[in-house]
Amino acid sequence: MNESATPKNNLATWLVLLAAGGAFALTMGVRQTMGLFLSALNTSTALGVGSISLAFAFGQLWWGLTQPFAGAVADRIGTGRVISIGLLLVAVGTFITPLMTTTAGLIFAIGVLAAGGAGMAGPSVLMAASTRLVAPEKRGLATGIVNAGGSFGQFAMAPIAIGLTASLGWASAMQWLGVLVLLALPAVWVLRGNSNALNAQAAAASGVKPLSARQAIGQALATPSYRYLSLGFLVCGFHVAFLATHLPGVVAACGLPPAIGGWALAMIGLFNIVGSLAMGWAVGRWRMKSLLALLYATRGLAVLVFLLAPKTPAVMLVFAAVMGVTFLSTVPPTVGLVAKMFGTANMAMLFGVVMLAHQVGGFLGAYLGGYVFQATGSYDWVWYIDIVLAAGAALVNLPIREARRPAAASAA
Repeated sequence: MNESATPKNNLATWLVLLAAGGAFALTMGVRQTMGLFLSALNTSTALGVGSISLAFAFGQLWWGLTQPFAGAVADRIGTGRVISIGLLLVAVGTFITPLMTTTAGLIFAIGVLAAGGAGMAGPSVLMAASTRLVAPEKRGLATGIVNAGGSFGQFAMAPIAIGLTASLGWASAMQWLGVLVLLALPAVWVLRGNSNALNAQAAAASGVKPLSARQAIGQALATPSYRYLSLGFLVCGFHVAFLATHLPGVVAACGLPPAIGGWALAMIGLFNIVGSLAMGWAVGRWRMKSLLALLYATRGLAVLVFLLAPKTPAVMLVFAAVMGVTFLSTVPPTVGLVAKMFGTANMAMLFGVVMLAHQVGGFLGAYLGGYVFQATGSYDWVWYIDIVLAAGAALVNLPIREARRPAAASAA
């Protein structure tokens, strides 16, 4: 009986990971290729790189702001409903973006609809659903696989966006990307459910009422290690958003062909698959805070070497590959630390708060990239800031304590 149950459980686990990873691939793939359209939007609207960067930056911030609330709702009423609404918003926002001609219109389409929808169908909800639906011993690898799905989406979507732009024009290409997001709707059925059962099990086992959302957030914010983790993840957001938004611009500033920008984004996505899977395997074997410190230090060193190296297509693609290995591989150890410190009952919400910090950094990375380039004609000062932040993120993760926090009993 047990032998016959094992394959079924394994099949169910892989179905969950396929659904979560596939949904993340489509939403992340579309979001991370939007930088390819920045120049076309600027030419079409004549708003300036700074104004368009503001729309992208607002999207980074709003993507983060939606995740704690989407996570709290998913923890209580169900993951499937939240994801389905999010996918529809991504599709609508992406589809109407080429029709916008003002900064306010771009902020609404890119920053509110598409980014907010991607936040609802984003990593906090998808990772929490995966940790809830798979066995505890498989959670580290599960988060790595789901994270790799987002990376594969970026790898696959960048060439698709380039091909669609060449054949249909940039506006139609962007609209077709919006339609492609709807392919993730079947994942809604697989990932349905909430954490109410987990809360009930925890209460029955411990004899203590489960924490409310307010109590869980209060306990987390009072924990120094949680604050250190969030601060380091803020720096991660700065790196990710700057590269996703401005790497094609960096390529152009180096005098390289525009196609190199698309392939550089694809290289980031491809090598992030390797980094995500490797990190999912590593979180069960080494201290997660040490892995995070290593990743941030590697980023800073890679940027320093890139600044000193000649700007050739080969150098650009190798740099993209190195950054890809570290790009989103910070997610599995970050998810693992949140789950280890506070359990999984309020996982979507608590990781959503960490993602909010990530996207505050994302806002700064996307906006400062455009602002500094418009003011100086170069991205050099952004790279200098990036190196300093990477060193700070590596150091701030070292004091994190990985021990589980005792659950606080709710007041009678």
